[in-house]
Amino acid sequence: MIPLSPAIAMFSAVRSLPLLTLASLFLLLSPTFASDSDHKYKKEDAVTLWVNKVGPYNNPQETYNYYSLPFCHPAGSSAAHKWGGLGEVLGGNELIESGFEIKFQQNVEKTVICQLELDEAKVKQFKDAIENSYWFEFFMDDLPLWGFVGELHPDKNSDNGKHVLYTHKNINVQYNKDQIIHVNLSQESPKPLEVGRTLDLTYSVKWTPTNVTFARRFDVYLDYPFFEHQIHWFSIFNSFMMVIFLTGLVSMILMRTLRNDYAKYAREDDDLETLERDVSEESGWKLVHGDVFRPPRNLVILSAVVGTGAQLALLVLLVILLAIVGMLYVGRGAIVTTFIVCYALTSFISGYVSGGMYSRHGGKSWIKSMILTASLFPFMCFGIGFILNTIAIFYGSLAAIPFGTMVVVFVIWAFISFPLALLGTVVGRNWSGAPNNPCRVKTIPRPIPEKKWYLTPSVVSLMGGLLPFGSIFIEMYFVFTSFWNYKVYYVYGFMLLVFLILVIVTVCVTIVGTYFLLNAENYHWQWTSFFSAASTAVYVYLYSIYYYYVKTKMSGFFQTSFYFGYTMMFCLGLGILCGAVGYLGSNLFVRRIYRNIKCD
Repeated sequence: MIPLSPAIAMFSAVRSLPLLTLASLFLLLSPTFASDSDHKYKKEDAVTLWVNKVGPYNNPQETYNYYSLPFCHPAGSSAAHKWGGLGEVLGGNELIESGFEIKFQQNVEKTVICQLELDEAKVKQFKDAIENSYWFEFFMDDLPLWGFVGELHPDKNSDNGKHVLYTHKNINVQYNKDQIIHVNLSQESPKPLEVGRTLDLTYSVKWTPTNVTFARRFDVYLDYPFFEHQIHWFSIFNSFMMVIFLTGLVSMILMRTLRNDYAKYAREDDDLETLERDVSEESGWKLVHGDVFRPPRNLVILSAVVGTGAQLALLVLLVILLAIVGMLYVGRGAIVTTFIVCYALTSFISGYVSGGMYSRHGGKSWIKSMILTASLFPFMCFGIGFILNTIAIFYGSLAAIPFGTMVVVFVIWAFISFPLALLGTVVGRNWSGAPNNPCRVKTIPRPIPEKKWYLTPSVVSLMGGLLPFGSIFIEMYFVFTSFWNYKVYYVYGFMLLVFLILVIVTVCVTIVGTYFLLNAENYHWQWTSFFSAASTAVYVYLYSIYYYYVKTKMSGFFQTSFYFGYTMMFCLGLGILCGAVGYLGSNLFVRRIYRNIKCD
């Protein structure tokens, strides 16, 4: 048997979810995430083995029902299904009772599951699966088991090799007192696939005691050497040094350059010659004080994305903290469930930030602002998800999201997220919507002089994302590898540090870019600061293209669509998050530097 990495469990899913109630919320966020049982058995209690999915090993999202391959159903099996929660649905799972007779602490000698009669169609299906390295996944007591369908053996009489099917499954179960700690599947008895042949599919079960506690039973699925490699620590240190450099640069701008500018700008007792010389040098951010607080173009859109980005920043921080405290990696779909629930509950933040910003700039289209804030990001994700779901339905894959689940997700958005966003908009408009600009906006806009190419908003925006991307570059490798290459991501402490570093670097870089832009007498800093930070997502997406072609062996239209579709959703969220952080940081900076100058 060729062992599979255990991280496939992170993508497990099923096809229904309970209604969102307060009780189910606590249940969904609990650290066990396993089943309704307490995972305790008495001797000879029945233990259910669930069959799940099959698919090409190199294409993680291309999964199908286990019985889409012509495995024979065990005699007398009721084919009961195990329904899971909301977060599991994106993994594309369908847990079906295997019918294996397994009892706690009772060994099972080699037992026939069924007899498989091979005809031409079945042989062709199995051969195609073996050539594409199909793997399958089972679950016992919410612990995953993996194996390959078969193997391609060298054949002297054929250039293509000989296709063999594994016909015996040996299940080794380790237990501690009354709880199952670890399960392992090994496969034996490879048999050649020949039309007209009948194969006995068999299984056996062996129980062995262990001293490992129930709380540590998932440790075996964690790849410590990979995630806690020296390069991971070095990347954190490197990013931290970048933070020190950038914060020092911003501090120098604020404490030295601006202080000198204030001193020159405030002088009232200079002689005429000195005054004329200073006036000739008064080219820069001070000259645009009458335009710098002018409302930006497309205010309603900017308010919506800044509000959404503020919500996403709080959401990511909250989910990371919950993952650290509750070990969310233990449960199938727990991260996704937590993300959806927390997104709905934090929608108030997006409305509050967006409403306050829209009101301070004198916005009038309140209905449009509220609706756009509440629906912009969800509907972008829905559009991408709809295309991917259509592809999955066409291929008959388990990655297709059932209609009922889509309805429930829509209900969560319509009855929790949307009302909270509207409430936040109203509160933000009334509590933080009063204009408080340090300088009065002039009636006639000041003309913007032509500057060097590197001081144009487009170049500042593109260059602004380089350093933030550099601060998360190594972490993106670990995140991508865990999601696309079957590894359980569990180092959320690293992720928290990287996220905080990203926020600090983004704010610092955007402040520097805004200062250069204002010194070039360009007062259109609002959108520039947003895009300067949001361009980080562009570099992440470019890196994902490199990762796809160099680090993976994915192939086919289905997997390629899902890879770049999921990555696009991730980068959209990252871009909006970074853009909002950059804008809010620049907004504080701009208000700070204009607070003490003469604006008459």
